[in-house]
Amino acid sequence: MSLPGLSHAPDETADVIIVGAGPGGSATAAYLAMAGLDVLLLEKTHFPREKVCGDGLTPRAVRELITLGIPTPENDGWIKNKGLRIIGGGMRLQLDWPDVASFPPYGLVRTRQDFDDILARHAVKHGARLREGVNVNGAIRDERTGAIIGVEAKEMGADERPTGRKLAYHAPLVIAADGNSSRLSLAMGREKREDRPMGVAVRAYYTSPRHDDDYLESWLELWTTDPSGKRVLLPGYGWIFGVGDGTSNVGLGILNTSSAFGRTDYKDVMRQWVATMPEEWTYNEETITGPIRGAALPMGFNRQPHYADGLLLVGDAGGMVNPFNGEGIAYAMESGRLAAEVVAQAFARTDDAGRERVLQTYPRVMKDALGGYFTVGRLFAQLIGNPDVMKFAVRYGLPRKTMMQVLLKVMANLGDEHGGKLDDRVMSVLSKVVPAA
Repeated sequence: MSLPGLSHAPDETADVIIVGAGPGGSATAAYLAMAGLDVLLLEKTHFPREKVCGDGLTPRAVRELITLGIPTPENDGWIKNKGLRIIGGGMRLQLDWPDVASFPPYGLVRTRQDFDDILARHAVKHGARLREGVNVNGAIRDERTGAIIGVEAKEMGADERPTGRKLAYHAPLVIAADGNSSRLSLAMGREKREDRPMGVAVRAYYTSPRHDDDYLESWLELWTTDPSGKRVLLPGYGWIFGVGDGTSNVGLGILNTSSAFGRTDYKDVMRQWVATMPEEWTYNEETITGPIRGAALPMGFNRQPHYADGLLLVGDAGGMVNPFNGEGIAYAMESGRLAAEVVAQAFARTDDAGRERVLQTYPRVMKDALGGYFTVGRLFAQLIGNPDVMKFAVRYGLPRKTMMQVLLKVMANLGDEHGGKLDDRVMSVLSKVVPAA
């Protein structure tokens, strides 16, 4: 029965529906289209569109871009960086990205307004069908099995407001790449796990002469005041990433493992931190280009199972943010690549039972790839939630450059996967022997 004032568009069908055209969704769509599958990629907004992010890409993310076939020439707005500059405890330490066989020795910066659009168009180039302005708000389920067989959505106009038109799409497999809130996962009864760390990030852009810095910059001392008036060191870091267009992306990421989490105005923490910077950097209320915006960072596989009942999760929808450093883009794209490998093999089966059997291997594939490493990351997040541990790490870790170089490799997950040095082998063994959960 139609509701007054609403119109229905004809249903569309596909082999696979992907909800969300961020890095995870678009990477998955591109790989599946290359494999010959009919893919519908649904994005609730219209490109180009903004996303809260640091815009910094580590070598792990760059590897995914290379594998996907995305060109990143500097004359097309891709800003290369050599490594990470760390500031804290009165020290300034500059560390190059490790030069290992498994990863390129450089990172990149690209705003999400450009980045996501580039990836979505890459998926379209390879055959995916992109539908913008499709705000998915529910699952269509098989009445007999309860499995998802499609999605319902509202059409959004160019002004990002509902037009009143209702949409429906059908496919034997649906992939949720709809971010931290993942309304589609919730519609299928897949709630977040409360035993996993969560982060929050806030950021803004400032016009600044530091816009072309060839190192990402991380500040390890962010302070707030508790209700008693005592200063508290927060578990997280501030960042300054030069965007190369006359602006810097300035922001901070904080873990929920601190007692101050949820009782702190992080936008105010950022304003206070920015106010301590040298005047010549021009990070102030006159040079800020827009409001400070915030977003949640779902970490350590905080939503599971990653596949069940016809719904597969990639990226933030599956809590695939690194608990060590809050990086999400690399893992969204990596999960999309791994998901596409499983899905392509599944659709090569000639019967439903065979396809389902292959799809059910995806949670194990993800745990084998990242589960042990994320478990260690969760332990790290718990440790630095203690202000005393955080102070100790800043005071005694930063003066030891060799140790910090190893720590950079660990926190950015850049160990050489094919042997390499002793620290690479230790990282590899540790991520395999630690239980994935």
